[in-house]
Amino acid sequence: MRKPVMAGNWKMYKTPAETAAFFEKFRPLAGQAEHCEVVICPPFTNLAAAVEAAQGTRIRIGAQNIGWAKEGAFTGEISGPMIVASGATYAIVGHSERRQYFAETDETVLKRTQAALEFGLTPIVCVGERLEEFESGHTEAVLVRQFQQGIAGLSERQFARIAIAYEPVWAIGTGKTATPEIAAGAHRAIRAQARAKFGKEAGEAIRILYGGSVKPDNTRSLMAQPEIDGVLVGGASLDAVSFASIVNF
Repeated sequence: MRKPVMAGNWKMYKTPAETAAFFEKFRPLAGQAEHCEVVICPPFTNLAAAVEAAQGTRIRIGAQNIGWAKEGAFTGEISGPMIVASGATYAIVGHSERRQYFAETDETVLKRTQAALEFGLTPIVCVGERLEEFESGHTEAVLVRQFQQGIAGLSERQFARIAIAYEPVWAIGTGKTATPEIAAGAHRAIRAQARAKFGKEAGEAIRILYGGSVKPDNTRSLMAQPEIDGVLVGGASLDAVSFASIVNF
């Protein structure tokens, strides 16, 4: 059985004080969830506050990005050792907003994924198509390309330690959600790539999350799909009651 991952991506929201306030509400609602792994990814400036606030719970903390170098002249980047030192254990890699606004490529996604693994973090590697690609029927071709160029470069051992998030770009922050059937079809395409590249066992074991306007009222129908192994939640993860409802689907 693949244990679901219910992850919250706070994007560029909340201060350390607001982070502490969130956890005060969230801890009693979902802090000891055993049916899934709960991961919250605040901005870098809140990692330490989140780690402290999550002590004594089952909640794991993740970064929203990771630099591919250990250290060096990379202004604005945050390295794996820095993230690990904060107490975080996960890192989101290749989010569609990074691809859209900050020139992230499949090549840099691979480099960041490898860096996360090198320093003992669990990367959540994001893939997904834009609206025009979805409407022209190219979803699977895009997912194949992103897998081949951004994930297939991992070794079998490395691949066993990642999670993948399918996030159709047309559903991020738009209020549009892929139907459970559309999402499951994309997940099947990703899993087929995983089986072909890394073998049947690895393909069955990889956890593939869905991200894209996930809310309390659509989580249950998404999670009812056997191919969907969790969710990567944006806006709805900023409210403690809302995100706890998603975790406790």
